Amino acid sequence: MLGVHFAITAEQERALLAADDRDDVDAIDELLGDIEESWSEPDLKVDTDKAWDAIHRSLTDGTLDPSSGQYPLAPAILGGRHLHDDYYAVYVGAEQVRDVAKALHEVIRAGMRSAFDAIDDEEYAGALDDEDFEYTWSNFVDVRSFYHRAAAAGRAVIFTAQ
Repeated sequence: MLGVHFAITAEQERALLAADDRDDVDAIDELLGDIEESWSEPDLKVDTDKAWDAIHRSLTDGTLDPSSGQYPLAPAILGGRHLHDDYYAVYVGAEQVRDVAKALHEVIRAGMRSAFDAIDDEEYAGALDDEDFEYTWSNFVDVRSFYHRAAAAGRAVIFTAQ
């Protein structure tokens, strides 16, 4: 599954949350499809390819459990409000985005490496070697910069992986 974060507009946020409140999965699918297809703000989007998996594991407890880890790092990938049951569509509100951005700024390479090396989940498909860590770290740095830009713009974030 390939992951991508979008710093969504207030209008997109309202529409997604309203559809979620109605449990309208078709509307959520349509809204997310529109966001992905018509995105025009490259600074407010970040692709993480498959690295989102290791990033989440490294920021939490080593698993993909969305409820793992602690605030404010856990919402960076999977720890927000889940809008879909068939794939990851995870919402983080603008106030939380500011908290996540600040917390991600404090993550240092050595700490991330220790957490990465501690991943002990047979479901993890990566190699867990130096090359895999470099890939993970590089994508983490992009996610950290993205959250900083999203916080500065006062935007909520949606993460999707299908």
